[in-house]
Amino acid sequence: MHDLAARLRGLPPSLGPVRLVAVDGHAGSGKSTFAGRLAHALGGAPVLHLDDIACHERLFSWTDRLMTQVIEPLARGESAHYTPYDWRTRAFGAPRPLPAAPVVLIEGVGAGRRALRPHLARLLWMELPREESWSRGRRRDGAEQREFWDGWVAAERAHFAGDPSRPHADLLVLQGPEGYEVLPGPATAPEAGQDVTLGDGPSRMW
Repeated sequence: MHDLAARLRGLPPSLGPVRLVAVDGHAGSGKSTFAGRLAHALGGAPVLHLDDIACHERLFSWTDRLMTQVIEPLARGESAHYTPYDWRTRAFGAPRPLPAAPVVLIEGVGAGRRALRPHLARLLWMELPREESWSRGRRRDGAEQREFWDGWVAAERAHFAGDPSRPHADLLVLQGPEGYEVLPGPATAPEAGQDVTLGDGPSRMW
């Protein structure tokens, strides 16, 4: 993790003074946990959770909010202020700051979407098959969220069908029993003879 953090710190800025690093993957694939550990390895890098940007009515149609509240201020070298969404009360809260730190992490389903990729220093993809990810997510959220998950799965399928992130990932993150393994992603030029799968399913390296 610390080696990855050092590599990310050494990248050129991608958004004003910021190196914006996205962690994408299917719901339930472990993005939040991984991003938290990476942020710690980076010395407390800010993390933006896309669950705070999306809402029930706009599960994936949140690009305009993200651009206005986060991307544009960071591009100017200013702290961003976004209004986090409360999924229980179905209301947006008070503005929350997001500083223009040397490295800022953005994690969530769709973090590597087409509109964001020009602003990213790196795109990381959590390499866990979607059915396994969704099963983990359902177990985590329990029966209370069963109806929400039914709608979410259909929405996620539609999103990645039209705007897949994995083919553009610079790095694939595999979670093992004792930590994480980071491998070159589909966007990394393969060496001669190396086979790289460009779909949205599990990698042949998995």
